[in-house]
Amino acid sequence: MTDFQRLIPLAIERFGARVHGVRDGQWDDKSTCTEWTVRELTNHLVGEHLWAPHLLARETLENVGTRYDGDLVGADPSGAWDAAAAGSAQAWSGADLAGRAQFSFGEAPLSEYATQMLLDLTVHQWDLARSTGQDEALDPEAVAVSLEYARTNVEKWRDFGITAAPVPTDSTDLAVQLICLTGRQV
Repeated sequence: MTDFQRLIPLAIERFGARVHGVRDGQWDDKSTCTEWTVRELTNHLVGEHLWAPHLLARETLENVGTRYDGDLVGADPSGAWDAAAAGSAQAWSGADLAGRAQFSFGEAPLSEYATQMLLDLTVHQWDLARSTGQDEALDPEAVAVSLEYARTNVEKWRDFGITAAPVPTDSTDLAVQLICLTGRQV
């Protein structure tokens, strides 16, 4: 069984290191996520991690409402990330993932939500690193869990427009396989 209470806080920490590695003047640069700038990519993760404590506590979408819509990073993307990450890491470290919760896509097991969050943190860590010239190395354990999940879901995600078409690769490197499977050029 995957130890998400350990892996997700570590992935949060690794993504945070990339956020703090963004230099002044890079926030409005394009990211490898073609629809987002570096700031917008960070905003996406800030939003996800503001939501996490609520979802892990099984709060309803209606209770949370729209408070995490729009610009969440303002003039201080690093500070916004730190605040969101602190609450999220604390929630994940003590989370009971045995149950189910309500998400925008419907009800799902919290263990699936955990896998999605690990995948998102891992892939977007690479996106942020590639977009800002930082270290692109990914945690092998997070990559292995994320790649297994992505392999079973990538066609569905592509049909929903969540990811681009996979980029063909002959690489035996699991991180390269994950990045290419999620539609990114290495």
